[in-house]
Amino acid sequence: MNKFLASNWNVRGVIFIRLAVGLTFLTQGILKYLDPHMGVLRFTKIGFPYPGFTAHFVGTFELACGGLVLIGLFTRVAGIPLLLVILTAIATTKVPELFRPDQGFWFMVSDARTDFAMTMSLLFLICAGAGSWSLDAWLWGATKVNQRITVEQTPARS
Repeated sequence: MNKFLASNWNVRGVIFIRLAVGLTFLTQGILKYLDPHMGVLRFTKIGFPYPGFTAHFVGTFELACGGLVLIGLFTRVAGIPLLLVILTAIATTKVPELFRPDQGFWFMVSDARTDFAMTMSLLFLICAGAGSWSLDAWLWGATKVNQRITVEQTPARS
């Protein structure tokens, strides 16, 4: 389990990916509770059964998992439900745009750019981990692969 939780890409810059993903999902989760147009009414329009429950259920995952990604705790584990949320959003809101006569492919591509960026960022975080500036790195440390790479990249002293 330690290997899965520890970051295997020991780079500080991963924090910028975490900030983008974590803040995006955290704010969207808050909006599902505060703004009916972003929550219950949106889920009703899409056609989800029990839109009140579904909107708050998804909002809770976005809040909790977005917060975990933001602070870099259990980042890989938290990324999995967020990936499911974003893939569901693409399937229910973006793919139907392909079949609407006034929209089509290029409209969908433009409309889905943030969803695509979130999907790729989540896949990156699930594969690479939270990076060196994270609670994951602090609690579980770098993997042995990271420690070996760090030692091998250190210039020899003469």
